[in-house]
Amino acid sequence: MKKHTFLKNAFILTATSLLLRTVGMFFRVYMSGKIGAEGMGLYQLIFSIYVLASTFATSGISTAVTRLVAEEAPEGGRPASRILRRSLTLSATAGLLSGLAVFFAAEPISLYWLKDIRAVPALKILSPSLLFMGVSACLRGYFIARRKVSSSSNAQLFEQAVRMAVVFFLIDYFAPKGISYACAAVLLADTIAEGASCLYLGLSYRRDQKRTRTTSGLSSPPRGVVRRLLSIAVPISAGRYLNSILRTIENLLVPSCLAKYTSSRETGLAQFGMLKGMAMPILFFPSSFLSSFSTLLVPEVSESAARHRTDQVERAVNRSLHLTLIASILISGLFAVYAKPLGLAIYQSEEIGFLIGVLAPVMPFMYLENVVDGLLRGLDQQVSSLRYSILDSVLRIALIVVLVPLQGIQGFLYVMILSNILTSLLNLHRLLKVTGLHLQWGKWIFRPALAMAASGASVWFLQQHIWSGLSPLLSLLVGIPLASLGYGFLLLLMGCVTREDARMVRSV
Repeated sequence: MKKHTFLKNAFILTATSLLLRTVGMFFRVYMSGKIGAEGMGLYQLIFSIYVLASTFATSGISTAVTRLVAEEAPEGGRPASRILRRSLTLSATAGLLSGLAVFFAAEPISLYWLKDIRAVPALKILSPSLLFMGVSACLRGYFIARRKVSSSSNAQLFEQAVRMAVVFFLIDYFAPKGISYACAAVLLADTIAEGASCLYLGLSYRRDQKRTRTTSGLSSPPRGVVRRLLSIAVPISAGRYLNSILRTIENLLVPSCLAKYTSSRETGLAQFGMLKGMAMPILFFPSSFLSSFSTLLVPEVSESAARHRTDQVERAVNRSLHLTLIASILISGLFAVYAKPLGLAIYQSEEIGFLIGVLAPVMPFMYLENVVDGLLRGLDQQVSSLRYSILDSVLRIALIVVLVPLQGIQGFLYVMILSNILTSLLNLHRLLKVTGLHLQWGKWIFRPALAMAASGASVWFLQQHIWSGLSPLLSLLVGIPLASLGYGFLLLLMGCVTREDARMVRSV
C-alpha cells in the first residue's frame, strides 16, 4: 500500500509539474513577445531579488515540517497540528519581515544592486507575496509528509491559472507604458496568485484536520517542536540564504560584465534574458519527474532513517540514482540532437538553440544534483550541502568577474558548465560516503551513454537525409519519440533496465 501511495503521489506531482512547465514555457514565450528580450532580462533581475527574499520568507521550514511530521505524526491529528502551528508562527514572522524589508528598500535595491530604477514598482508590488509564500511553504511540507500531494498540486495549478489570468488581463494595458510598468504587472500577478494559493492550501488543511481529528486526536504531541524545527531549518536556511545572496550577486554581475564585453547595457541585459529567462526553462522542462521524485524522497528516506531501516534507505538511494542517470542521459542526448529545432520551434531563435546545445551535455549533472540534494536532506546531511553550495557560489562569482568581461556569454557558459559538474560530484561523493554505496558505472552511465549516442546518431542521420524538409516542430514530433524508443530498446538489450524496473514504470 505504501509503495502504491508513493507511485500515485509521484504520478500526481509529475503530471502537475509537466502541465505547469508546459503552460509556463508557453507563458514565457507569450511574455517575451509582449516585453521583449530586454524586458525579460529586467524581469530576471527582479526575480533574483524575489528568490532571495522568498528564501528568507520560507526559511527552510518546508523541509523541516515534512521531516518532523513524517517522523513524529505521519497519521496527522494533534501532533501534526502542533508541529504546523509552531512552524506557521516562525514562517509567517519571517515572511512579514522579508516583505517589509523589500517594500521599504525597493529604491536602494533598484538603484545600487540592480542598477535599474525601473524595478522599483515591481519590487514594492511583490513584497506582500512573501508572507503568503511563508505560510504556503509550511502547508506544502505538511501535505508532502502526509503523502497527500494532491492538495499541494491543486494549489499550484490554481496559482498558475490565477497568475496567467491576471497577466492576460493587465499586460496589454501596461506594456505600452514601458518595461517598468510591464514588469510591475507581471509581479502583481505573482502576488495575487501567491495569495490565492495560500488560501487554497489553508482550506485544504482545515478539511484534512476534520478527517483526522477523530482518529488521531488523542496522540501525544512531540516535545521540543520549535527546537527540532530550528535544528533542521536553520542549516537549510543558512545554506539557502547564503546561496541566494551569492546567486543574486551573480545575477547582478552577469549583465554588467556582459555590458562591458558588448559595450551596451541593453545588449547585455537581452543576452542574460535569453539564457536565464528563455533557454534555461526549456532545459529544465523535462525534469518534472525527477523533481517530483526528489520531493517525495525526503519523507520516505527520513522515516526509514529515523527507524534505522538501513536496507530501505539503501534501496531508495540505489533506485533513485539509477533512474536519475538513465533518464537524464536520455534528456541530455535529445537536447544535443534537437537544440536548433527547439530554439526555432519555441522562440524562432537560432541563438537560443545554440545556448541549449552548449548546455545539453551538462544536464545529467544538473538533474543528478537535484535528486541527490533531496536524498541528503532526508538523511540529515544539509550541512554538507551548505558547504558545497558556498564553495560553488564563490567560485562562480570569481570566474564571472574574470571570464565574462573577456569572453561575453561564452565565458558565462563555461562558468555554468564547470559549476554544475563540480557541485553535482561533491554532493554525490557525500551521499555515497554516508550510505556506503557504490556507483554501477557500466550499468548506470557508460552503457546508457553508448545507447543514447547510437540512438541519437541514427535519428540525426534520418533527420539529415530522410525528413530534412520538415519544419522544426514536425522534426521534433517525429524524431524525439523515435530516439527515445531506440534508447529504451538498447537499454533492455544491454541489461541496463530490468523487468522490475519495467514493472515499476508500468505501475506509475
